[in-house]
Amino acid sequence: MTAALDGDAAAYRALLQDIAPAVRATVRRGFGSGLGGGFGAEVEDAVQETLLAIHLKRHTWRIGEPIGPWIGAIARHKTIDAMRRRGRRLEVALDGLVEEPEAETSERDQDRRDAQRLMAGLNPRQQDIVRSISLDGRTVRETAQRLEMTEVAVRVTLHRALKALAALYRKGRE
Repeated sequence: MTAALDGDAAAYRALLQDIAPAVRATVRRGFGSGLGGGFGAEVEDAVQETLLAIHLKRHTWRIGEPIGPWIGAIARHKTIDAMRRRGRRLEVALDGLVEEPEAETSERDQDRRDAQRLMAGLNPRQQDIVRSISLDGRTVRETAQRLEMTEVAVRVTLHRALKALAALYRKGRE
């Protein structure tokens, strides 16, 4: 990156080629595979947006600092942006489905119990905000008004709650 910033086009091209696999892996992890996959095009779009952001913001990298965390942060932010654009949609093929088999119902019940168990690890305010936005589909603005909080405070609390849920989930899988 230092050579690239000094105007070495070949070094810059090599840098982008070298970091692309790591950026792709970071974006894929961000999208996760728990929702059935099918994010190929969206992952590639987010990778391209990340590489473009790195190009546009390369002057913000501090020479002498590790470049990995800087690239990782950009990739995470672009992944989050892509997921926000995607929204809360979950596309499921309904071909051949007439009735839901009994086994899936009990599996869904188990998932619901697991989610409730994880939510119990959050404080009441976090639980309320996660339920409101993630489960009930309310907007940040609606949630903020109902709880008499600022929208920024709701976003921060939601982010921290989701981070805590992820940690509780990982801990439960160990």
